[in-house]
Amino acid sequence: MVDKISSWRYVEEFTDEPEVLIRARMRAEELGVECITPSVGNHLAVLAAASNAKAIIEAGTGTGVSGLYLMQGAPNAILATIDIEPEHQAAAKVAFTEAGVKANQTRVISGRAIDVMSNMADAAYDLVILDADRETLEEQVRESNRLLRPGGTVVIPHALWRDRVPDPAMRDEATATFRDILRFFKQQESFVVALSPVGDGLLVASKIAH
Repeated sequence: MVDKISSWRYVEEFTDEPEVLIRARMRAEELGVECITPSVGNHLAVLAAASNAKAIIEAGTGTGVSGLYLMQGAPNAILATIDIEPEHQAAAKVAFTEAGVKANQTRVISGRAIDVMSNMADAAYDLVILDADRETLEEQVRESNRLLRPGGTVVIPHALWRDRVPDPAMRDEATATFRDILRFFKQQESFVVALSPVGDGLLVASKIAH
């Protein structure tokens, strides 16, 4: 049997991030923001590219790390990124500027994810990334179903939550929330679903186009 820990580490170290991403991570560390890992970032970039994404919603701006990966995969997309912390968003704007992302390609929106998402247009988005406000994650998932066009994809980082989700002895609220989300998607016939162990776990669910 292959050493899975070694394989996971190899995957995480596979990417050499450019300076703009390294600086965004440094700002995240200074602000106490938990970023997605490089492997998760690569998956986001590939999903954005493969779907030829034109409109993306990101719940959880952070300091712009995930946004940079999304725009790397879909350089012509419009990214609506939501965060409740203005300081985080200010850092993300710096990262986007440093990366050469055009100002009119990013809508940096301040507020709770669920409140902002509830006012967005039906079936207008190619990708929805949910990485904020765990307390309302289940509501965000329901909104994502409304917001996604047929063939669109919802992505949830941290889906294995500190590797606690697979352990039945772990019953804290956050772990239970992610278990409920995974269970929900397993039961949905309108989505094609994949769960990956990269990073802190990555759930990818694409809405079937009928």
